[in-house]
Amino acid sequence: MPKSVLSALFLSVSALPVLAEAPRVVADIAPVQGLVARVMAGVGEPDLLVPPGASPHGHSLKPSDARALSSADAVFWVGDALSPWLEGSLEELASDAHVVSLLEAPGTLQLEFRNGAVFAADGHDDHGHDDHSHDDHNHDGHDHADHDEHAHDHGDHDAHGHDHSDHDHSHGGHDHGDHGHSHEGVDPHAWLAPQNGKQWLALIAEELSEIDPANAEIYQSNALAGQAEIDAVVEQVKADLSQTQGEFVVFHDAYQYFEHSFGVSTLGAISLADASDPSVARIAEIRDAIAEANVSCVFSEPQFNPGLVATVAEGRDVKSVVIDPLGTEIAPGASFYTDLLSDIGADFVECLSR
Repeated sequence: MPKSVLSALFLSVSALPVLAEAPRVVADIAPVQGLVARVMAGVGEPDLLVPPGASPHGHSLKPSDARALSSADAVFWVGDALSPWLEGSLEELASDAHVVSLLEAPGTLQLEFRNGAVFAADGHDDHGHDDHSHDDHNHDGHDHADHDEHAHDHGDHDAHGHDHSDHDHSHGGHDHGDHGHSHEGVDPHAWLAPQNGKQWLALIAEELSEIDPANAEIYQSNALAGQAEIDAVVEQVKADLSQTQGEFVVFHDAYQYFEHSFGVSTLGAISLADASDPSVARIAEIRDAIAEANVSCVFSEPQFNPGLVATVAEGRDVKSVVIDPLGTEIAPGASFYTDLLSDIGADFVECLSR
């Protein structure tokens, strides 16, 4: 090959843009990681802080987790209402990253804690809590489900929903132990509302496009595709659940977003919202309620004590099914979130079908 041709070829190749590294992204729990993975499909993979089988209510960061946070360009987490142990680590280790609290994000449907109370047989919360959401920001091309909107004042938050108000933390290392959280205020299990999943896809795409504009088109396209996939799963789950009936009891009160979205109602929860062990009086209350309402289904969870479920259902013709709001057995990846909704829907159908 002539030298002039080789020179021209070299110049043309050297003029090509160098592909940048994918953004380094960290998610707190598997459902959030699944949403981020859907947006990042074809670009990169997000890291996960809370491993399968662990409770997000209390967890100790490993050295590898600290390294991931220290090098992160973006961190997506539900918020300190779910994982109060993580807030200090984010401030210490991820101060240069885009830190996004999804629960605080504009347009997120928020529901108040029900405190694990036993509810009336018609499924209405005896405490009369309303549904809440932030003011809805219109992301072009993204669908926002209709719901009652109530203004919340969340103090000093930046555009990414991160609270920069002063906090008094004591962090001796990163072993934060198992901290409970308040049973008042906003229920943090908001990923179980499909409309939040759709809203968060749009937000994740927006944040990543700001960090990595070269791949913005991919992020936006992936988010739209992910929203359409959620819509398809929602329609299927609604159709399946329309064939079921009866009251059910859950292990801990983590499912009201799913109930709100799919028109099912729980009698109550065995444990409080943070899955702490219930008292003897609480177990007796649930047993009496199960008998009175002729409950047909009690849900247990893989992270918590199955013996308590057996105790409250003892002597009754009650079906017990394991349900998992974190999708412990679901393979990670871009289809995680829709797989989670589908699996939970199937668990409800199994437990409520006679």
